[in-house]
Amino acid sequence: MSRYVFKLPDLGEGTVEAEIVNWHVKPGDTVAEDDVLVEVMTEKAAVEVPAPVSGRVLATTGAPGDMVPVGAELIVLDTHPDEADAVARATPAPAAKSAPASAGNGNGAAAVHTTQTAAAARTGRVATSPAIRRRAHEAGIDLRQIAGSGPNGRIVPRDLDAYVARRAPQPTPLRAAPKAVPAARAAEARVAPSGATEEIKVIGLRRVIAQRMSEAKRNIPHFAYVEELDVTELESLRRHLNGTLAPGAPALTYLPFLALALVRVLRDFPQCNAHYDAERGVIVRHRSVHLGVATQTADGLKVPVVHDAQALTLWDLAAEMRRVSEAARTNKAKREELTGSTITITSLGKLGGIASTPIINAPEVAIIGVNRALERPVVVDGVIAIRRTMNLSSSFDHRFVDGYDAAAMIQALKECLEHPATIFIAT
Repeated sequence: MSRYVFKLPDLGEGTVEAEIVNWHVKPGDTVAEDDVLVEVMTEKAAVEVPAPVSGRVLATTGAPGDMVPVGAELIVLDTHPDEADAVARATPAPAAKSAPASAGNGNGAAAVHTTQTAAAARTGRVATSPAIRRRAHEAGIDLRQIAGSGPNGRIVPRDLDAYVARRAPQPTPLRAAPKAVPAARAAEARVAPSGATEEIKVIGLRRVIAQRMSEAKRNIPHFAYVEELDVTELESLRRHLNGTLAPGAPALTYLPFLALALVRVLRDFPQCNAHYDAERGVIVRHRSVHLGVATQTADGLKVPVVHDAQALTLWDLAAEMRRVSEAARTNKAKREELTGSTITITSLGKLGGIASTPIINAPEVAIIGVNRALERPVVVDGVIAIRRTMNLSSSFDHRFVDGYDAAAMIQALKECLEHPATIFIAT
């Protein structure tokens, strides 16, 4: 046996520890080089840690939710597990006593009984090939339950195939329909017992979200500002552009227009496209706009980033926002696609409501939220007209963005979106 101790590697960007989210292996499993061993969560992103070598898992360190420092022992592997197999194969097995033959089907029953007894007696490592071991692991099969027909009891492909065939579920016989249950009793069965609870451990991305949200609300004095927009002209332009698309092409939403207008407006409000570096006590203003797009995923809220948004056209912005959002939802986003945003936009889509108070994505100093757009009667030049309206809900770090500047920026954004042609005029 050759013992290989694998320690948690440096995952980059100043990471000093990582949280175990999910183990993909357990002691006794055989892994190949580059197989995923464990998923961990850093302060930046979820990372799958691959096996550096092939071998058999002897021990793992930590359970889901535990923090492991960089450089600490993570997993111990036996890199030469087949040596034990070679010793076992070289040792002759004791001869089994023959059972007396019976007439008819008795021989078959005796053979099955002998096979089951031999399989149940296995307690050590099973002799077989890595390919069969992998197939069994993927199917959730304990190889000790299979009697091998190869030399010295080695499991060969036909042994595994036969075992899988025996395990296959049999057709369910037809049965009489169950008796009707009275409605009152059925309702009682659906009601949870009084006082029932469910405990869910807060780990992984949910823990990071909770921590960051708490820190943002605790440390940042939020200044919230809500403004109503008349997006009738913007809606007309959006519908016109969508009408030019090829069949099946993704339609434009409001977000690319908002992103393009925001890029234009930030030229005059650079204090809103900034980071606050608390350790150094400085504001870092960015010339490039690295746009965070708050995205709801099955794992929780993620903020993928459209880098250098100021260099993109409307169509490019729309495509890139779709791409990074989809990558975040499917856990395919690269680490650099989840970091580095300088200002964030967020939308609840059809659930947008009338107004919201988004929480700033620290270390940024501003976030812009889109609420639901709807048609309603408004007064225009003294006449009641049906217009499409929508609210922008924004939050600013009041330590570094004064209320006047925040309001002025949103008013400039309002002007662009209410007269969308101005978004495309070069200045």
